[in-house]
Amino acid sequence: MSGLLDLLSSPMGKQLIQGVAGQTGQPENKTADVLSMAMPLLMGAMKRNASSPQGAEGLMNALSSKHDGSILDNLGGLFGGGVDQSVMDDGAGILGHVFGNKQVNVENALSQKSGLDAGSIANILKIAAPIVMGFLGRQKAQSNVSDANGLNTLLGSVLGGQPQENQSLIERLIDADGDGSVLDDVAGMVLGGNKKKGGLGGLLGGLFGGR
Repeated sequence: MSGLLDLLSSPMGKQLIQGVAGQTGQPENKTADVLSMAMPLLMGAMKRNASSPQGAEGLMNALSSKHDGSILDNLGGLFGGGVDQSVMDDGAGILGHVFGNKQVNVENALSQKSGLDAGSIANILKIAAPIVMGFLGRQKAQSNVSDANGLNTLLGSVLGGQPQENQSLIERLIDADGDGSVLDDVAGMVLGGNKKKGGLGGLLGGLFGGR
């Protein structure tokens, strides 16, 4: 079972970071930092939504049809001439579904801790969302997942390669009440000055040149 960290540390992950950085005009190291937090947050939000039968059914349907993993087959083509507007629109729809009214808070927290403006964060998230869905769709197919229980197990496995502090970070950021203070504290755990060796931000910084 491949986890998100495996994806981000692979040649495909490097291509993803380079492509997103080129699309948004942001430095690769900052883009890597944002993706290292944004992608687990997206997956964590999907896992939370899939805890209800209706949410699990909706995610299963999406992964069985539109988001089957084919987007990962040609990342060079995806970024080659600029990301197609349909991909960005798809990403916006995914973000609205999985984050709901927390989306602006997530974007602001990532913006504060990465130093990128919220508009750039929003664009990075729009590109990352269909790729995360595609990654999950491919894992679903490879694991022959066919029901809600299997889907929740899959989501847990994909997220399971992270240190415990990052798993609690996902829960706290998604469940934050929106006042901004918790978001700020939690985002600092990954993107602030308190990087631990095993943390996502620290790992990605080391893999992709860091700061």
